[in-house]
Amino acid sequence: MKKSLSKLAPYEDEIRNLREQAVGFRDIAAILGKKYDLPISHNSVYSFLKNRDRVTKKPVLFYEGLPDDILSSLLKQISALWTHDSTAIEGNTLTLGETVKLLELGLTISGKSLKDHEEVYGHAKAIDLIYELMKKDKIDIEDLFDLHRCVMQKSAIDTMRPIGNWKREFNGTTGVHNGNPVYMEYASPSDTPKLMARWIKEFNRKQNTASSHMKAINVYSWTHLSFVRIHPFFDGNGRIARLIANLPLLRCGQAPILISNRRRAEYIDMLWEYQNAVGKISANDRLLPPHEAISRFKKMLKSEWRETIEMIEKARKQALQQRKNT
Repeated sequence: MKKSLSKLAPYEDEIRNLREQAVGFRDIAAILGKKYDLPISHNSVYSFLKNRDRVTKKPVLFYEGLPDDILSSLLKQISALWTHDSTAIEGNTLTLGETVKLLELGLTISGKSLKDHEEVYGHAKAIDLIYELMKKDKIDIEDLFDLHRCVMQKSAIDTMRPIGNWKREFNGTTGVHNGNPVYMEYASPSDTPKLMARWIKEFNRKQNTASSHMKAINVYSWTHLSFVRIHPFFDGNGRIARLIANLPLLRCGQAPILISNRRRAEYIDMLWEYQNAVGKISANDRLLPPHEAISRFKKMLKSEWRETIEMIEKARKQALQQRKNT
């Protein structure tokens, strides 16, 4: 790709989003030129998109084009925030600041349990694995088992609650419906292998579909909600769902969606409402039946996505300032 076109690579997602909003090439060139101080023409934008559509190669990564120091800082920020929020949703008591100290400096946090420490280490390791899985065309059962081993590392060994294998006991959750407590079961252990074989096949089919913001939210939503509906592991399902649902986004050059612990109650209530409405899943059932709660879930995702997008925009502005100062 010509130099004048390759410099647009870090902004591909933004360009495509503007095109989806019917913004013309001349206006896109003006917007990017003003926002990022890029000397580009409308012909450059047109040629860039035409070339990207023609060349068969993997999409640009969301951090492509950043200097090494800014890239390293950005990835550490995302990993710490992702780890803190996802583990906190499950009850981990480490604050964001303590999570950063643990991951960056290896410090032991006084007064916090060993379990909390191990959960944070395990989740950060699982994020690294997600980045590695971007290199694969398809995932398989062992990849999911490896993710489970990461998030559940050093948990007590229990043959009925295996780490790195499907559940062997029934599991479920209790919520409130019409003022009464209701217990809802997830998929049975006997149905889980068949359901997950179907899930993996469909997930692999969807892996490269997150080519726009709308499509990314759709595939994240499908991946997350269908996975937790099955609940294939005895524990760690929520953390794995929030990890694996980002893989299609990362593969398509999108920033990850991080669900904040601040919305924990809303998030859990939404999952409960959906699962209670569609009922227990059996081996041959539809993986994700329609329900209006899905639309509200997508709306929440769109709102939550803003944080990582802004982090990346800030990193790009830092990179631009760094180039100006050299």
